[in-house]
Amino acid sequence: MSDLSIRIDDYEADGGFVLPSSYSEETMKRESTDKVTKAIKVIFAILLFCVALEFVFYKFISPSIQTPRVSVTGSVSYSPEEVVELLRPMNATNWFNFDVESAVSILASISAFDSVSVRKTFPNKIYINIIEREPVAMTFVNNNGRSVAMQIDRNGVIFPEKASYKSENSMIPIISGLPVEHMTEGMRIPPKYRPLIEQISKIRNVSQKYFAAISEICVVPKESGTYELMLIPNGSKIKVLTDRSLNEDALKYMMVALDVVNSIEPSVKEIDLRYGSVSYRKR
Repeated sequence: MSDLSIRIDDYEADGGFVLPSSYSEETMKRESTDKVTKAIKVIFAILLFCVALEFVFYKFISPSIQTPRVSVTGSVSYSPEEVVELLRPMNATNWFNFDVESAVSILASISAFDSVSVRKTFPNKIYINIIEREPVAMTFVNNNGRSVAMQIDRNGVIFPEKASYKSENSMIPIISGLPVEHMTEGMRIPPKYRPLIEQISKIRNVSQKYFAAISEICVVPKESGTYELMLIPNGSKIKVLTDRSLNEDALKYMMVALDVVNSIEPSVKEIDLRYGSVSYRKR
């Protein structure tokens, strides 16, 4: 009982107790400060949330609903603008409705493209990588009554050369006599002539530029169903007959035979290198 003490001044006439006036003022000040602090924290949190929303919108949402940015690599004869123009039928107005499979299908239909890969990266990037066909020879096909020059890659695929682009390697031999008059771009030459294309491709990879000295390779069909070759050197009226084995040794042999025959008999019309011997005919 001695531990309990009550001040009479704290007792009110209505029968209740009140806290000391000094304690009540301190509490009210502290509560008021806490409320202001909480309000500031809430406002600061709301501002941070708004800033985060704005960042997300301008960093991710806004770019995704705009025209995507396209990066094109690997293409040589087609500019990035031309590649993007090829994809215009897709009508892809933003990143979300850009269809990768459709893009690959459209670009793969271009006969000058050997392979195509397309990928999307959020929020607005499209990456396109193209590997073009490398021409190893040229031939001519019939297009609406006109003879049109077409290129042939190492796999025997026929494709056109872009008028606005010329290959850096101009030493590409012309092949005549192939049964390709009615073939269209993207088709492959008949199988029996593909070894010839492979041989030409190998010769082009050697250091000596043999095809700089040859203007045309004529395919001469035989009754047996096979064929032989007739080579027409640059700056010469002499034709050189040879078999189907077109390789570096055969071309070296041809060069030596041309020099020897020209020095002996300038009026030679044709040199025959078939059957392991050298013979010639005069004009």
